[in-house]
Amino acid sequence: MTTFGVHVGLQHTTADELRTVWQRIEALGFGWISVWDHFYGATGKPDDAACLEAVAMHAALACSTSKVRVGSLVYSVGYRHPAVLAKAITAIDQLSGGRADMGIGAGWAKVEYDAYGIPFPSIGTRMDQLEEGIQCLRGLLHDDVTSFDGTWFQLAEARNEPRPVQAKLPIWIGGGGEKRTLRIAAQYADGWNVPFIAPDAFAHKCAVLDQHCATVGRDPGEIKRAVNVGLAYTEESLVQQFGALAPMVKPGVLSGSDDEIVDRIGQYVEAGAEQVNIALRAPFQLEPLERFAQALHLS
Repeated sequence: MTTFGVHVGLQHTTADELRTVWQRIEALGFGWISVWDHFYGATGKPDDAACLEAVAMHAALACSTSKVRVGSLVYSVGYRHPAVLAKAITAIDQLSGGRADMGIGAGWAKVEYDAYGIPFPSIGTRMDQLEEGIQCLRGLLHDDVTSFDGTWFQLAEARNEPRPVQAKLPIWIGGGGEKRTLRIAAQYADGWNVPFIAPDAFAHKCAVLDQHCATVGRDPGEIKRAVNVGLAYTEESLVQQFGALAPMVKPGVLSGSDDEIVDRIGQYVEAGAEQVNIALRAPFQLEPLERFAQALHLS
């Protein structure tokens, strides 16, 4: 059965507004809400710094809802030490009564690293950090005691207590890189998410993920697959939401009539998507989300 969720951006909004939005999303029948991890707005502009911190808002999401899975897509390993992150996610799992998921990625928004004096190494190094980081997270979140001796992270008989409510708190990998990201997902992740690609591109990446699973000896059915898509019933709405990024994200934006959108969802599901998340950012427009929920009979 397909899960439908909403991925809510934390830029240009307030905590009060987010609580209202999250609660409305839950009431509409969605099964998942996630937050992103940025210090600046996701536009990449050096003067766009209006963005709330992700761990705190992930905890607020857990406390503001009662039924939905509460996720993150995705925390950046470049400024989130996996041990500290594991402690935070464990607390969020307890706050939510066992509804927490967490995602981890290599990071991409160089502007915020530069602004805060955080090293932004080459993509190869960042992928190495991601591969080590997810192993640390798996140990701390899934096992009682973890030791790890990597280049970037080390753990010495580390314990994460009290334990999460969930015995195997789901860990997601975010990104579409076919050589490293999808291989890391195949080997270590419980879920994989990619944003703003068309169904045929999603199907191709699912096939690549399957190939990596075969190489590492993993059952591909163990990895839940999700896509983040936009929702814009009109071209005007697309531009209003995404601005200069509109042409780039358009292949992964649902548009047209209700029937056309339902058909497009079917194409993603046929391509291998087990979860479809609507990407929502401020200024929040809930009417299209309500129309979408009604068309999919979510509640």
